[in-house]
Amino acid sequence: MSEKVSIESQTLDIDSVKEKIEAGDFLMIAADENILSQLPSGNWIGGSIPYFMADDGGVVSRDIIYVHTIKGCAQPRITPYDANSISRIAQDAPDNGFTITILPAGSDVHAEYSQNAPSYPNMFFSPIVGWIAGVHLDDVASAQAKTVFGPGGMLMADKAVAMHVTLPESQFANVHIVNLFEQGQGPKISFPETSFKVGNCQVDGVDMNFTDYLNDNNIDTRLPLVADYNGINVNVSVQNVNSGDVDLYAPVFGDVQYQFASPITDYVSEFNKAIDAEESNNSAFSCNCILNFLYSELEGKKTGALTGPIAFGEVAYQLLNQTLVYMTLENQ
Repeated sequence: MSEKVSIESQTLDIDSVKEKIEAGDFLMIAADENILSQLPSGNWIGGSIPYFMADDGGVVSRDIIYVHTIKGCAQPRITPYDANSISRIAQDAPDNGFTITILPAGSDVHAEYSQNAPSYPNMFFSPIVGWIAGVHLDDVASAQAKTVFGPGGMLMADKAVAMHVTLPESQFANVHIVNLFEQGQGPKISFPETSFKVGNCQVDGVDMNFTDYLNDNNIDTRLPLVADYNGINVNVSVQNVNSGDVDLYAPVFGDVQYQFASPITDYVSEFNKAIDAEESNNSAFSCNCILNFLYSELEGKKTGALTGPIAFGEVAYQLLNQTLVYMTLENQ
């Protein structure tokens, strides 16, 4: 393989997408489920989402189709995974290349990956990026996120999909994480077990109910919990505060210490300072988080040169929250 691999990102109308699929192009497609269900089978993976960072800024649309076209590569391996097989994803990855994966929010495979991915065999040896498919927030109570296994033309609520792409020896993929949040100055919080739903916790070593702690201290739950994982800040975002427990967008891990993040005054300004302009201009794939979109009011605002789906979670090897993930293809 001597040709360089590249990824073209663009929004397209449905007829153009059908043409690309029928031409045999290798595609990753983000769109509303209604659109995904109309597309023919072919060399593609897809996920449901109506939120995007487009060229003109953040947008909510059930009509936009965001397409990544992978060019110059040999036939990728396109694989569905369920909760029992997702642990093979890193073993299936090429020795030199990258994997793009999409998981449906709220599914068993989403929960399995989010809790256990860091311990999967061969994890962190080959770049894995991707996003969590979702639905319009108006439909959260009534609709399920879907992924699509393009070769079979299958919409699925319970399986992840992945495209494993081999790169020539002259190229390598690099994963970048933009996380503006840092641990704040508040108390250290730990939890007894790994879970998406938490009741009890320890706050500076004192046992208490997490809901009571949040309410009694007027915690701004738009800010994530942040833990230091071997020098990398990893966020866990609050979804719902219930009467006796709290739902999270990603799991907290048992016996890891978290602190609520320091506030950010101007997300777009801070974001543009945090990204490397030259690297982001060379981005081959990127996704942002729905919580960044909502809490930072990104509709109509640009985030540098980075465009792509705004997801219910991001994948940079493991599941992340309230981050932006992008991948560059670089020369050896």
